[in-house]
Amino acid sequence: MPKKCLIVILVLLLGLVALGCPKKTVMREEPSASQSAADKERARLEAEQALREKEAREREEAAKKAQSEFEKSLVAKKYPGIEGEVLESSLLKDIYFDFDRYDVRSQDAETLKQNAALLTKYPNVKIQVEGHCDERGTQEYNLALGERRANAAKRYLASLGIPSDRVSIISYGEERPFDPGHTEEAWAKNRRAHFVILSK
Repeated sequence: MPKKCLIVILVLLLGLVALGCPKKTVMREEPSASQSAADKERARLEAEQALREKEAREREEAAKKAQSEFEKSLVAKKYPGIEGEVLESSLLKDIYFDFDRYDVRSQDAETLKQNAALLTKYPNVKIQVEGHCDERGTQEYNLALGERRANAAKRYLASLGIPSDRVSIISYGEERPFDPGHTEEAWAKNRRAHFVILSK
């Protein structure tokens, strides 16, 4: 067979082979509806988890800050008649009473609610309520009145959910006036229930 014929046959064969093998086309697979929904759900759950973690971190930071502020507000004092030290806190507010009365006034109920909220936040804290009176009346009468005032504050805290075993009372009567003056203004300051934190 002549050489030219062989070349022609080879060329024809290569052409047939090329025509017989079509190009492979790459098909991009579109995500199915169920896959798309699953991806969206996964993204939603991840976003919710991230939000929960962020909120938990913020709560923890707020609690640490509150604890720090509470600890900064404590001042240790030693009182006669109380074993060990007690801690004064500017965050626990006094309440006041009308002359010769021991019922909690409506304006002081809000103060007790704030005190209860603080005690709820720190469930290991135990307090003592001191009952105080102005200088009028006998010493015995004022000691009894101071005790009734301290008890009234304790009962109100109990009504707000503070367990009674976390609250003790003591009466000082007229012995420890906040204001040593002998005026109506001074007496009004001395008719009070004062809150201290027991150190043990």
